[in-house]
Amino acid sequence: MKNKSFKRYTITAALPYANGPLHIGHLAGCYIPSDIYVRYLRSNEKDVAFVCGSDEHGVAITIKARKEGISPQEVVDRYHEMMKQSFKEFGISFDHYSRTSAKIHHETASGFFRDLYEKGEFLEQTTQQYFDEEAGQFLADRYIEGTCPKCGNEGAYGDQCEKCGSSLSPTELINPKSKLSGSTPVLKETKHWFLDLARYTDFLKNWILVEHESDWKNNVLGQCRSWLEAGEGLQARSMTRDMDWGIPVPVEGAEGKVLYVWFDAPIGYISSTKEWAAEKGIDWEPYWKDEDTKLVHFIGKDNIVFHCIIFPAILKTHGGYVLPDNVPANEFLNLEGDKISTSRNWAVWLHEYLQEFPGKQDVLRYVLTANAPETKDNDFTWKDFQSRNNSELVAIFGNFVNRAVVLTHKFFEGKVPTVAALEQIDREVLEELKAFPEKIAASIERYRFREALSFVMDFARMGNKYLADTEPWKTIKTDPERTGTVLNIALNIAANLAIVAEPFLPFTAAKIFGMFNLQGLNWQDAGTSDLLKGDAKIQPAELLFDKVEDNVVEAQVNKLLEAKKQNELANAQAAPMKDIITYDDFAKLDMRVVQVLEAEPMPKSKKLLKLTIDTGLGKRTVLSGVAEHFNPEDLVGKQVVMLINLAPRKMMGIDSEGMILMAEDRDGSLKLLQPHQSLANGATIS
Repeated sequence: MKNKSFKRYTITAALPYANGPLHIGHLAGCYIPSDIYVRYLRSNEKDVAFVCGSDEHGVAITIKARKEGISPQEVVDRYHEMMKQSFKEFGISFDHYSRTSAKIHHETASGFFRDLYEKGEFLEQTTQQYFDEEAGQFLADRYIEGTCPKCGNEGAYGDQCEKCGSSLSPTELINPKSKLSGSTPVLKETKHWFLDLARYTDFLKNWILVEHESDWKNNVLGQCRSWLEAGEGLQARSMTRDMDWGIPVPVEGAEGKVLYVWFDAPIGYISSTKEWAAEKGIDWEPYWKDEDTKLVHFIGKDNIVFHCIIFPAILKTHGGYVLPDNVPANEFLNLEGDKISTSRNWAVWLHEYLQEFPGKQDVLRYVLTANAPETKDNDFTWKDFQSRNNSELVAIFGNFVNRAVVLTHKFFEGKVPTVAALEQIDREVLEELKAFPEKIAASIERYRFREALSFVMDFARMGNKYLADTEPWKTIKTDPERTGTVLNIALNIAANLAIVAEPFLPFTAAKIFGMFNLQGLNWQDAGTSDLLKGDAKIQPAELLFDKVEDNVVEAQVNKLLEAKKQNELANAQAAPMKDIITYDDFAKLDMRVVQVLEAEPMPKSKKLLKLTIDTGLGKRTVLSGVAEHFNPEDLVGKQVVMLINLAPRKMMGIDSEGMILMAEDRDGSLKLLQPHQSLANGATIS
């Protein structure tokens, strides 16, 4: 709500799904933007509750558990701890990080459902849903696979075809199969509770399209308008599912059913706030029920409907809760020109980045903010990561701070020099210094974080230019007093830079504050030119950023390409079957277990090895095209399978008397066929 002053702020970031690690798409989508905003609010001494938690219910969890042969609880326990630790190391400064398997969340979500149920807000409907008779259970959409009716992809899910992107219903699939048993499911009646979203259309249209027309992002308004106005408008949506993993539906006749994950997940923000408030010994309700509270949801665009349509409808119906003041959803981040995919391992995983780039949290925070998909999908490349680090963070930001500190130690023994007479260039720079914090703040408050960060870098550029124009390394010889004035101003620019950069680069800001022995500064201090007083002692320069070399980037790109290759191999189809033969054809083949006695390379050949074989019937010479797959010495002594009645074939002047049989793997590599126990040479295979 524009132009309103708020007493407190409740900031939420989308609950990450606990079926895998965090990747850069998650960070760019909502976690870095929300952290920037919250750090800015705290720097302005606002009362903030920044909450999140692991989303631990839903079919993706059960699929992961079944695939790994473990329980759903083991899956969510593993990834909850991994994500929580990764967030902490990366500097995402949640006030509280909870989980939807927590008792307080089950109680809160169940309470919401019961409240709506007792008010008669649900439509109780019996529908037909696919049922796996062999497994004895109803199938969630993701447990059904079949052929997409629109593009012919044979691996489409019951809710979506990932090849063509079409949204589907399970009954649209051609030749549907259960992922549990592989059998063809049957349609069976089941009862569910639906929220009649159409009833909220007028309220939602006015609240979103009228009241927030001028302050919500266009991509959010556009998607909401599509849901509200396209086709037949909002439809009733089931708030329950036939599953055994989740929050049990708390009404009679709902045995074997749980709350729809998108009913319970947003309520996780409330239960997380309850946990946080209880730990602090304060009342949680003002953060959700007081009209003087500003509620902001940071999400990716795939969650817009849940946070702008479904969750507000639930809050409105329940009553007593504030509605979100803004939902600044980002678009998607791609990776090296391709869509990020966890199933294909096409991702930059946060926990791996933290291990492989220690101390470089701010570099990734910077790159993902500078390239944030705020209004359209954007692409992350490792070359851009390298370029922004080397040409912006190292050459501009780090270079300016380093020069100011190093020159102060060199010329003034690490003491901040005092200011003497100001020249015109000094007055102009100090005027710019006053203006930057307000300009950066205005962009942050409009959720334009890319723009705000560009102003931060312009601030650093101004400092660099000031040093270049005033040349204190030259004036020290002729006018030490003038040099002292320049360095005092430069150091105060750097101190101001630390304040306004802290929401974006918290680790870097902490280093600068440490070098300057500064504590307790906030946004209100920014824009002043006396943060560092004359004669104050500063610490020696500390490296803020270092160059990322070509070999580092190449290693990361190769890692991605290798993951892509392994994924393609894992999904490669076996070679088609050859023409049918008769038993008599097969009986003509004389295959024996034989032993390699000698092996040596064939001169003038890259592919052939000359093998001496004990067939059990005598020794033979075989030329085998396996030199690119095996070292000769590795074959000696091995028992292998040989077709011994193949007609001799002369190659490179030598008769090859048979063929060693091999299996070709999906990657084209050859593997020996060997008995699992030693046999007499010449043993027949039939």
